[in-house]
Amino acid sequence: MATPIPAKGHYDIGFLLLPGFSQLAFSSALEPLRMANHLADRTLYTWHLVSRDGGAVSASSGLSTPVNQALEPMPALDLLLVCGGVEVQRYDDRATLAWLRRLADRRIPLGAVCTGGYVLALAGLLDGYRCTLHWEHMSSLHEAQRFPGVTFTSQLFVMDRDRYTCSGGIAPLDMMLNLIGRQQGLALAESIAEEFIHERIRGVGDRQRTPLRVRLGHSHPKLEEVANLMEANLHELLGLDELASYAGLSRRQLERLFQRYVGCPPLRFYLELRLARARLLLLQTHMPITEVAMACGFVSPPHFTKCYHDYFGHSPSSERKRRHDRQADLLEATMHEVGEPLLDESGDLDERGDKEVRP
Repeated sequence: MATPIPAKGHYDIGFLLLPGFSQLAFSSALEPLRMANHLADRTLYTWHLVSRDGGAVSASSGLSTPVNQALEPMPALDLLLVCGGVEVQRYDDRATLAWLRRLADRRIPLGAVCTGGYVLALAGLLDGYRCTLHWEHMSSLHEAQRFPGVTFTSQLFVMDRDRYTCSGGIAPLDMMLNLIGRQQGLALAESIAEEFIHERIRGVGDRQRTPLRVRLGHSHPKLEEVANLMEANLHELLGLDELASYAGLSRRQLERLFQRYVGCPPLRFYLELRLARARLLLLQTHMPITEVAMACGFVSPPHFTKCYHDYFGHSPSSERKRRHDRQADLLEATMHEVGEPLLDESGDLDERGDKEVRP
């Protein structure tokens, strides 16, 4: 449960923009504050955009956003939100991490949007807290077990004492509407939602991933049950007879159900779930390709490489190389902007040990 930010007439909110931040997530957090001021016809919120050195920051879209100030002098804030985005796993700017710890020492509430929660966790500021970040990064954090002291959830947003974290996209809009509702009253929050044509203010109980029944395009309960079983067992696979038995179906009934509603056999759907998980692990972790294959239920690396190439059109090692190229481009752009890297250069960009396994 959130510890309310002390009630008062005016709040100062800081936004720390990281290189490659999500413009959509950032705007979704900022715009409710602007609209609150507009509808109240007075200044309820003031916002401060912060970067490491006070220079403009490039978003993942390539758009450059000017900021108000650098890390120092430290602003007087009621809340600071870290705005993350792409390639956040390689972020390791020690000066910024130390600055965040100093804010925490001053008892300034901290939060994050999109992948900004990863940076708070990296700074050790989410140990003992519940938090969330974009669903694409959940599987890689689970596999890597990098932050054992942090409880990650799949909620849309989490308000745990003085930590406010949310996933990406427009989820920050809901978190900020909840925060405004607590500080200024529900009527104002609902008016902001109406202005933004936001049908419903989602709460802390809402989940961020689209339910399988929506992704599948229908709500057949047996099909959803089997799909959920598959998603929960990507490492140790269940056989077709086991899946049918759990759902109270015969094998033939299960096959007909998938063919009618999904357009493919159940094992093909199972394979696509495993390949999608493998792609996330390749893009978001440094796990060797052999370990990725095992984690996603493939009996051998050659079999994994063949299935991956057949589905995505390129090999797992090519997928890794594309990630490295993007990281190099981001690093070059960051060095050009500030004259020194904000990303840790100690990582092995060559991924030694991840040699391509050919079928």
